[in-house]
Amino acid sequence: MVSHLKALFVVSFCVVTLPVVAADEFKTTVWTSGEGAYHTYRIPSVIRTMNGTLLAFCEGRRSGRGDAGNIDLLLKRSFNGGKTWSDAVVLWDDNGHTCGNPCPVIDDSTGTVWLLLTHNLGTDHEADIIKGKARSTRTVWVSHSSDDGHTWVTPSEITKTTKKPGWGWYATGPGVGIQIKHGPHKGRLVIPCDHSYDDQNGKLQGGGFEFGAHSIHSDDHGNTWQLGGVIRPKTNECQVVELNDTNGSLLMNMRSYFGRKQRTHAVSRDGGVTWSSPVDVPKLIEPVCQGSIIRFQWRRPTRPGILLFSNPASKQGRVKMTVRASFDDGNTWPVARVLHAGPAAYSCLVSLPENAFGCLYESGESHAYESIVFHRLPGSALQLP
Repeated sequence: MVSHLKALFVVSFCVVTLPVVAADEFKTTVWTSGEGAYHTYRIPSVIRTMNGTLLAFCEGRRSGRGDAGNIDLLLKRSFNGGKTWSDAVVLWDDNGHTCGNPCPVIDDSTGTVWLLLTHNLGTDHEADIIKGKARSTRTVWVSHSSDDGHTWVTPSEITKTTKKPGWGWYATGPGVGIQIKHGPHKGRLVIPCDHSYDDQNGKLQGGGFEFGAHSIHSDDHGNTWQLGGVIRPKTNECQVVELNDTNGSLLMNMRSYFGRKQRTHAVSRDGGVTWSSPVDVPKLIEPVCQGSIIRFQWRRPTRPGILLFSNPASKQGRVKMTVRASFDDGNTWPVARVLHAGPAAYSCLVSLPENAFGCLYESGESHAYESIVFHRLPGSALQLP
């Protein structure tokens, strides 16, 4: 698996799938496709503010399930840990264009919630943007809230400092970013992203294109954003966590196009400025889809560090939404819990008080995009120490 990552804590768990029911567990539907002004709700993201409010973001797709067209960025808030949710608020509606890929991050020193986003013309499609045949291209934007998600600043464009001119497609997240807690880059805000690139720079032969992942970061509390290192080839939508060392090392978990139906990892030892080459993670099977990974617990004298990961854990298709736990920084994933056995796709994890966690994910009975649900589970559902 990730041979250059050393286990930092020994845990004597065998690989086991845990039972379906746990105490203090509940599930609520946050968005139902077809309700309100939107045909489909997709691309969930959730984060917990310093005041304990849950902010759930998604794309409201007015005319269909597709990734292009008239798409707005929406927000709901919960003040009781996800049991109930506010009415939806439209954070960004650009008159028929595509506003989406929410990826929030919280600056712990200020409490500000930064929200990274992407935009393209509603008439431009991903394939045309990749091939340079679209009217315009994909651009990168940022907004923020200083009052617990109640009000938001109008998004401003940051494409010039976060996207190389030769890149076509571009996505922030989707999911969440992090703030580095340790080491020389402590305080840095890091957003995982991906892009498409072609052979303009001699990287590919025959005029084709490829996908890569990368990071962007801010060292001035979100006021400016810079491009970090790239991870290539055949990587795409990604999420980042800080490893359990004192240097602020980062682990990027990525959607893979290597054709082996499993996630891939890369590591940065310099705060995201450079990254290692992608390495397969055979345990984390996938149908080629987005996934979520978070730091649930830092290592303590009597407890291991814990990472949580969620995705549709199947090689056959987007089904079987599953959350897993790792006690050795992603080297092994010894316990798993199926949240929804039927159709499921994108997800986003969040840590909650009282040793609990939540997962906001797409699911349904006949297809994966019928609803976005929030599922709260106690740590005991994964036997978390």
